[in-house]
Amino acid sequence: MIEHFFQCPYCWESISMLLDTSVINQAYVEDCEVCCNPIQISLYFEANYLTSFEAISLGQ
Repeated sequence: MIEHFFQCPYCWESISMLLDTSVINQAYVEDCEVCCNPIQISLYFEANYLTSFEAISLGQ
């Protein structure tokens, strides 16, 4: 597990989440811990290194 910081695409607050390096390609929706809006999270690991991370709003 690694901790990753990013900005919420709705409220622009800096938030962090723990990412599981054992799952290479991940895509899921998680609510912002500050404003509670849904964020589409997409990420990719290569050799246990985060090579791609995207956090986008869901059309609001």
